[in-house]
Amino acid sequence: MNQGSAAPAGPLPRDGDAPSPSPGKLNGAQRKAIVAGTIGNTVEWVDWALYSIFAKVIADEFFPKGDGAVALLSTLAVFAVGFVMRPVGAAVLGAYADRHGRKKGMTLTVALMAGAGFAIAITPNYDTIGLFSPLILLVARLVQGFSAGGEFGSSSAFLVESAARGRRAFAGSWQQVSVAGGVLIASLLGTLTTSLLSDDAVHAWGWRAAFVFGGLLGLVGLWLRVSVSDTESFTQAQGAGRTRTNPVKAMFVEHPAATLRVAGITIAGTLTYYIWVNYLPTYANLTTGIALKTALLSQTLCLIVFVVALPFAGLLSDRIGRKPTMAGFAAGFVVLAWPLLHLLDGSFVSLFLVQLTGMLLILGYSANCAVIMAEQFPAEVRATGIALPYALAVAVFGGTAPYLTTWLHESGHSNLLWIYVSVAALVSLLVYLTMPETKDKEFD
Repeated sequence: MNQGSAAPAGPLPRDGDAPSPSPGKLNGAQRKAIVAGTIGNTVEWVDWALYSIFAKVIADEFFPKGDGAVALLSTLAVFAVGFVMRPVGAAVLGAYADRHGRKKGMTLTVALMAGAGFAIAITPNYDTIGLFSPLILLVARLVQGFSAGGEFGSSSAFLVESAARGRRAFAGSWQQVSVAGGVLIASLLGTLTTSLLSDDAVHAWGWRAAFVFGGLLGLVGLWLRVSVSDTESFTQAQGAGRTRTNPVKAMFVEHPAATLRVAGITIAGTLTYYIWVNYLPTYANLTTGIALKTALLSQTLCLIVFVVALPFAGLLSDRIGRKPTMAGFAAGFVVLAWPLLHLLDGSFVSLFLVQLTGMLLILGYSANCAVIMAEQFPAEVRATGIALPYALAVAVFGGTAPYLTTWLHESGHSNLLWIYVSVAALVSLLVYLTMPETKDKEFD
């Protein structure tokens, strides 16, 4: 990363904005950029999360009737295939954001995500159009995966570059606030839909209404992203002629250690996130028989705590450093994965305690992931450097997590899931303990 004397990263000042009074304070333009980036990212992730929340309903609608387990596994396979496109989207859209700006990159990703969500909502079921139904679902999910692959790099770079020095983790934590916020809204939609409507109504139109609502929120995110200015880090790099025609090649050739480090940072974070934050209600429903609406209520309550706590975890990282806060997360799962997963007994209380404990541990990763990845790269390859190695790790460990957990249950090996979680946490713990501390590193 460049060690020059450029001003701290942030959006270009606007008339009426006072200059930042100190490196630890956010000025008006920086606060506006963080709010706009957060809200825009939130509404994009509603569409992404709705798929896993309504996985069982989608299985019934888009695949042949018969073996419910096979249909669910088919639905989760489409979920996993969507992750295959995330590295492609990360490379293409991350490079686009590094060449043309964070704003243009984020505008494109939210448009793609919302459009694919609308397509899923209006696609007829298997009984109506046969194999075309799961085929359209697959294509829509591939588009969403492509969009999500570019979203993380663009939005993380935008938020961290919009921060004052000494508040980068706080600003970056809002990227995960927005992701969890999107999951929370999707969870609320799932809870309301399954609680207020009959099972027949949920299958007939309720889940589709949730996807339409998510698509409409995507249009709000599109409007917000059009309204903000690009970051000072990008405009300075562009003005100095430092933007690259091939950011992907520059990332691998000039920053190989940072690229590998980002992948290692992500392994435990993405695995535990997709199990605890996204899929645990469905997993608990399958393994313990707890009602899905009860499991979704637990998820919603835990997500509220998680979203509220994230910025404070970011402030803690800005105070004591990236390494200790991330190491605490990984060490916690190494020790607690077995007892947590064995505490699930079909009651609301057990699921709530297991889910809340896991989410509190994940704070150490989620509050840091955007900032620690952004601090590995200079502005000219930052969006790509964040997005691509992250997406590769997410595709391997996050996208397969729901399928693997369901397969373990169906094959009678649910008791082995904790080993997978603990080993992944141990690998990332070694990365966290050996990586350089970047809390006080000069930015661009």
